[in-house]
Amino acid sequence: MKLSARNQLGGTIVSLDKGPVTSKVKIDVGGGAIITSTVTTETADDLGLAVGDTVTAIIKASDVLIGK
Repeated sequence: MKLSARNQLGGTIVSLDKGPVTSKVKIDVGGGAIITSTVTTETADDLGLAVGDTVTAIIKASDVLIGK
């Protein structure tokens, strides 16, 4: 996947809290740092996100997007 966003951090999903509309995804990016992203539950399902998955946190402005 090629993106214009340059702030990309690889990590592992350590927590996934799915709600009816949004889901909170916590990603361990190493060094004791955890990044939290809120995505729609539909997106979490479409990406097949699960605890233990290796993902990339893509940071642009104030948003944290997830690529898998």
